[in-house]
Amino acid sequence: MIIAYYIAVNIVAFLMYGADKFFAKKDMWRISEKALLGIAAIGGAFGAFAGMEVFRHKTKHAKFKITVPVLMAAHAGILLYLLGE
Repeated sequence: MIIAYYIAVNIVAFLMYGADKFFAKKDMWRISEKALLGIAAIGGAFGAFAGMEVFRHKTKHAKFKITVPVLMAAHAGILLYLLGE
């Protein structure tokens, strides 16, 4: 069950970063930074990082360059702990 959650939330995170990049290029309504970092915080850090790299989005913002990898490490630890039980 936990694996399905992580897969789903990471797919959503990846898609959110892609959508926000698309919206930015089209000068449309944007997804808030709070929402982008929030999805990373609740388990979507790997999808967020992949979205940052694939779409070249938010890669120059220190807030994202630091926070997303820290969240990746935290969630990797959480997953290792939960799967090790």
